[in-house]
Amino acid sequence: MKHFVLVAGNIGAGKTSLTERLGARLGWQTAYESVVDNPYLSDFYEDMGAWAFHLQVFFLGHRANQHRMLANSSGSAIIDRSIYEDAEIFARAALQLGTIDDRDYLTYRRVFDLVVGGLPRPDLLIMLNAPVGVLVERIQARGREMEKGITPEYLQLLDDLYAQWMVGFDLCPVLSIPTHDLDFVHKPKHLDIVVNRIHDKLAGKEEVQFPED
Repeated sequence: MKHFVLVAGNIGAGKTSLTERLGARLGWQTAYESVVDNPYLSDFYEDMGAWAFHLQVFFLGHRANQHRMLANSSGSAIIDRSIYEDAEIFARAALQLGTIDDRDYLTYRRVFDLVVGGLPRPDLLIMLNAPVGVLVERIQARGREMEKGITPEYLQLLDDLYAQWMVGFDLCPVLSIPTHDLDFVHKPKHLDIVVNRIHDKLAGKEEVQFPED
């Protein structure tokens, strides 16, 4: 049976690592957030006020294309980061921080709503969670030059917005995964746990718990 799954979560939560491993394990097609070839991301981290609107518009087109292509593909697929996070997390963060003003936010939101209104719904959203302190450590460890300006305060703002978003999210079932407790990169049995929980959730089993190691 074909499945279309999205992976969501804060910066450093483990989205790319999980997407890679699930794609390899399950034979699913994968797609990733545009980082290396993103023409605005490094500028955004240097000057959020000047580039926030440009970045949001770029991501909207990029992710809408990914979403539609993989949702309509012949086999199962999984995407690293969802299009919905663009509006519900990052555009709202930009509005709160003042890097996008009310006029630009409303313009972006109108276009966003129009675009996502025509997209197929996912079968599952995998929400990755980790404490801000853990996210900071991971971001520092991977050493991306463009991410050096990311502060714990910014990550906490995003974390708060994720929590608010999840309260009203009803597009599809949600599987929450505590990535600070599960090391699916280095421990195969932890990846096994995640895979089993995904199968359970897709089968309609609502009570999905993650045991401690």
